[in-house]
Amino acid sequence: MKTKTPLFTLGPATLVTAAFIGPGTVISASLAGANYGYALLWALLFSVIATLILQEMAARLGIVTGQGLGENLRVVFKQPWLKYPMMLLTIAAVVIGNSAYQGGNISGASMGADALWQHSWLITSLRELGLANPWALLIGAVAITVLWQRNYLLIERCLIALVLLMSLAFLTTLFLSKPDMPALLRGLFLPSLPAGAVLSVIALVGTTVVPYSLFLHAAASARKSQGSALDKKQQLALSNADIRTAIPLGGLISIAILSTAAAAFFGRAHQIDNAVDLAHSLQPLAGDAAVWLMAGGLLGAGVSSAITAPLAAAYALNGLIPLSNGQFRACWLLIVLIGIGLSSMGIKPLAVIWFAQVANGILLPLISLALLLAVNSSIMGQYKNTIKQNIIAVMVWLLTLLLSGRSLYLAIFA
Repeated sequence: MKTKTPLFTLGPATLVTAAFIGPGTVISASLAGANYGYALLWALLFSVIATLILQEMAARLGIVTGQGLGENLRVVFKQPWLKYPMMLLTIAAVVIGNSAYQGGNISGASMGADALWQHSWLITSLRELGLANPWALLIGAVAITVLWQRNYLLIERCLIALVLLMSLAFLTTLFLSKPDMPALLRGLFLPSLPAGAVLSVIALVGTTVVPYSLFLHAAASARKSQGSALDKKQQLALSNADIRTAIPLGGLISIAILSTAAAAFFGRAHQIDNAVDLAHSLQPLAGDAAVWLMAGGLLGAGVSSAITAPLAAAYALNGLIPLSNGQFRACWLLIVLIGIGLSSMGIKPLAVIWFAQVANGILLPLISLALLLAVNSSIMGQYKNTIKQNIIAVMVWLLTLLLSGRSLYLAIFA
């Protein structure tokens, strides 16, 4: 009896959504909306389309080969002069970069939690003991507890819950903010580039289309396929249903954040640094509900990214340098602990994040190209890219190359 594949579902692709809807995305989208109104929504739409294309190839690679992207990179890049620089750059960008981003993930989640429960007895007591940011320890402990189980179905379900929480929070806040729908639709489908908006476009694309999500999704899909009773075609159909559910849902969250900021801030003399600032500006319009919703969304964004970033780094490193179970755990644990330390001490790891952004700027086109080569190689058999898929994928790759080049130029010379 043939199993009917659902049109929409949530599975491993939720990890991708949970990864890119982090505090960085919340802040980038909020600032883009506040500074340029709805004009840059098209950049988010492009990001979602690019992510759909790249993540479909990553998931297909994982399901067909039974291995993650890191393992397949060793096959694609056989020449030592290509293989070892690629490995070093990947380790630098994904592992070191995620350590820096982890501080931002935990700090972002801490801001959301503090806005919700800053006067609680536990937090007050911990602050009296000298902890400047007690939330960092608590949120780090949550991430460690979830990851320590090594129960990937549990991780997937936790992230599905967090993504649904963010969806509810940010979409409800958008509804309360009463956006200008004609302007919103124009921003989505009629691209424009206001003066000074180039960096904002790069930030919006860069926080959505990221290399470590390709490692995370390929490895998670490979792991899930190994225990599946379905054949490859059924697994791929289920994976595609997952991708077309989770990725657009993440895009919808980003669009909601940008549009809410546009409705609340654009054309007004306000300063925002995070979603909590945005929530306070909405208070006269939506009441205390805005603070709770936006703070809850920021908390969900921070916690979800605090779980996925260390896991993605461990998967990437494991693919390039095979790790034992203990070494795999030590990798993600170290990244969580670094994040807790950076957030607890109030250190802003700007220099390290700058390095990570530069390395990621170099890495994204290279990893995308390696992925494209892998899904066209003999290891894919009948599941290789079609001509149509290659044309679309090459167009996306060229655009990532253009944006990455621009990002690197601005990072180095601006």
